[in-house]
Amino acid sequence: MNARNIVDKIKPAFEKGGKLGWLHSTFDAFETFMFVPNTVTKKGSHVRDCVDIKRVMIIMVLALVPAFLFGVWNTGYQHNLAFGCGWNFWGQVGYGLLKVIPLYLVTYIVGLAIEFASAQIRGHEVNEGYLVTGFILPLIVPVDVPLWMLAVATAFAVIFGKEVFGGTGMNIWNPALLARAFLFFSYPSKMSGDNVWVGGVENFMNNGKCWFAGNGLDGFSGATPLANPDGYSVLDLILGTTPGAVGETCVIAIALGAILLLFTGVASWKIMVSSILGGLFVGGLAQAFGATAVPCWQHLVMGGFLFGSVFMATDPVTAAQTECGKWIYGFLVGALAITVRLFNPGYAEGMMLAILLMNTFAPLIDHYVIEASIKKQSKKARIA
Repeated sequence: MNARNIVDKIKPAFEKGGKLGWLHSTFDAFETFMFVPNTVTKKGSHVRDCVDIKRVMIIMVLALVPAFLFGVWNTGYQHNLAFGCGWNFWGQVGYGLLKVIPLYLVTYIVGLAIEFASAQIRGHEVNEGYLVTGFILPLIVPVDVPLWMLAVATAFAVIFGKEVFGGTGMNIWNPALLARAFLFFSYPSKMSGDNVWVGGVENFMNNGKCWFAGNGLDGFSGATPLANPDGYSVLDLILGTTPGAVGETCVIAIALGAILLLFTGVASWKIMVSSILGGLFVGGLAQAFGATAVPCWQHLVMGGFLFGSVFMATDPVTAAQTECGKWIYGFLVGALAITVRLFNPGYAEGMMLAILLMNTFAPLIDHYVIEASIKKQSKKARIA
């Protein structure tokens, strides 16, 4: 008996009116995760293709895998560099897994528990949207963020950033960024500074020797490129061998994810391109007027600019929906991100605030784009 037959056999018990009908939403979530839904339209004409929300979310997760894999290695590499462990490649990967996997366990356990509870209470289906949120969140926080803080931030983002608006597809702000904003403003000492970007200060064993925080630290700084833009070469910035959030440092890994998203049509190339143009515009103006010595292109490969432009600004739920609106929205995201970086000394990274702010104004942008289009068409009709 195959898995499909087993699921079909126990399914009646979970239907409404069955002995376990109160768990219908939970059962439905596991069934749709394992199999393509077998529901079909009964009448009327419908547009059909092979793309559904589950496939879109899976593609998003696959696009994030290169950043995840590099982030795991870089976590171990930065720790090895800081404490002089003498680890080889696999030692660095092993340490990275020990630090990163708990972040994922916390975000998925807390987030999915709330999602399932909310679905059960409302009698709604459990949506696959949190698969992406839960995968992104550990990639945009420091590797040594306390797990209880991450759990609280995850709960806040899912409840107040998503469920109160009606769940996936109804939220105004990107939930992963909302969780990061909650952490930043609630626990700033755990989200900024040199020490947070190098995983762990606990003691550990290596080749029979016990190393402690402080060993191998002479001359080492955990400052990110945003805090020390002259401390890293262009190659370091592109390869991502710098301190930073788990998945935001490697340009190559982010570019691989962007290629997959663009090839499959899951993300908007207009938002990606316009965000980069907005960043270059403000960075270029600041450089031309002597407000900064950092070249405008360098802002693109520092911090979370590219990660945000590719994976979060393009969120189809919280971004602008109209084609013209996408250009405006993306340009303003990039421009605001660099503006915050340059003129707010208390916060070196501006991408998070820029995306959240433009999430708020995305519906307004679409409104005025549509209004302008209607007026233009009306004017043409009167002339004709």
